[in-house]
Amino acid sequence: MATTTDPAPGAPARAHPAARVRVPSRFPYRTIAMGTLGSLLLLIGALGAGGILIRDPVLGHGPLSWVRYGHGQMLANAVLYGGFALVVWAWVRLGRYMLAGRIGSRPILVAAACWMAPLLISPPLFTRDVFSYLGQGAQLLHGLDPYAHGPAELEVLRDVVQNVHPVWQTTPAPYGPLFLLIAKGVVALTGDNVIAGVIVTRLVLLIGLAMMLWALPRLVRHLGGKLPITVWLAVASPMTVIHLVGGPHNDLLMLGFLTIGVLAALERKHAVAIVLVTIGMLIKPTAAVALPFLVWVWANHLPHPSRVRNFFQAGAISVGLFGIVFVAGTWVSLGSFNLGWVTGLQAPTLVTNWLNFPTGLGQLAHTLVNVVITVPESPFVTVARALAMLTLAAFMVQQWWKARNGGNEAIFRMAMALLATAILAPPTLPWYLTWGFVIASAFPWRRRHLAIVVAVASFLVLAYYPTGEQALYDWWFVVVVLALSVYAAASLLRPDPLGLVGAWRRQPEVPDFVAKG
Repeated sequence: MATTTDPAPGAPARAHPAARVRVPSRFPYRTIAMGTLGSLLLLIGALGAGGILIRDPVLGHGPLSWVRYGHGQMLANAVLYGGFALVVWAWVRLGRYMLAGRIGSRPILVAAACWMAPLLISPPLFTRDVFSYLGQGAQLLHGLDPYAHGPAELEVLRDVVQNVHPVWQTTPAPYGPLFLLIAKGVVALTGDNVIAGVIVTRLVLLIGLAMMLWALPRLVRHLGGKLPITVWLAVASPMTVIHLVGGPHNDLLMLGFLTIGVLAALERKHAVAIVLVTIGMLIKPTAAVALPFLVWVWANHLPHPSRVRNFFQAGAISVGLFGIVFVAGTWVSLGSFNLGWVTGLQAPTLVTNWLNFPTGLGQLAHTLVNVVITVPESPFVTVARALAMLTLAAFMVQQWWKARNGGNEAIFRMAMALLATAILAPPTLPWYLTWGFVIASAFPWRRRHLAIVVAVASFLVLAYYPTGEQALYDWWFVVVVLALSVYAAASLLRPDPLGLVGAWRRQPEVPDFVAKG
């Protein structure tokens, strides 16, 4: 009878019939339990070290309030980071079993569900953005234009408002009007109860995850990937589990519309594709990057022999559909055709850190010049960002032109454009990389590229402290995180790459004179 333990990573996919009694079960119970324990520790640690409330009705003055201060908060941080390590370890183990052909997509989906479940009721992890969502929804609910004013000007729902990060207290909303309508609905339901607001927001955003889960298997069939790898990358990754769900972030809902829209385009439902991706844009404007690539897919599905005619026909219909959905969505969401949200897209540029590649180059140039003469930093960052935007524009035009034959090539180029936008357009926030990763996950992957994703995903989660403040200028912390991320990546390709576990388990040799008695 087979046991119910994890499969050995190096074991063959099939054993001789006579040896089947010794073959472990293919279902990785222990690994799933490890990641679930990690998520529970994340939940417990977040009570003292995550995005805690300024006035916490649960822990504010009760017997457990000590976890929010001093040594209690240090202990909470230790528990939280320990939980994160277990989640990453479990994810890497799943990846090894997957690459060895020992498990399919079902155990990975079960693992992702088990790891996400505790985080549904957790305080926000590695971000405070959800408090901004609630604050901006409260503005819309109470008649204050979120594209012209910050939440600080709201005179009601003070518990909601005071938990918005100081940077965004006086900043217009950078999100699409449809998402603000959703946030308005959440606040209308939960009122000034911030804890309920965070939980309900997560539950609403899970609609995006459900859409992804429906679309990804079908995308894999079109794009040639392997479903277990796709699910492991796009659903069970710490970027999805901890950032998109544990955060939470509205990118998850946008990605739901984007993935189904891309699928619809590949299945020749082009009008539906344009409508769905435009709706995604009304949630998070980044989805607009995908639209020009979908025009090429549509044009190459048209029967007319003239490619120019097909392009203009597909383009004209796409622009018309986009205009209708854009205007109607904005009007329904805001009660008027308020385009203030377009200018509100400038708000995130207030975030400056070297995770955004051009910002980092500008800061490096300033540091070198500042050795000789004292100068302000902002001109260097501004120039570097301007050059990066020109580079991004040129890259996107190049990718768009290379996508002119439509099909899978157009979708791949679209994913590259989304990744480039996340890296080159200011700011670069860790969860922005999911824009391209989710679509790219449905393509074939090489093992070493999967290892790179492990390193990047591990580092990006830890680029911010659990409270939501950036950790990118704590250089000793960054060095440790980089080392651990590289170790996690190497562990995907080879269990215990440094022999640390083996050395721990190895029994000491018995001296000869002891053995001889």
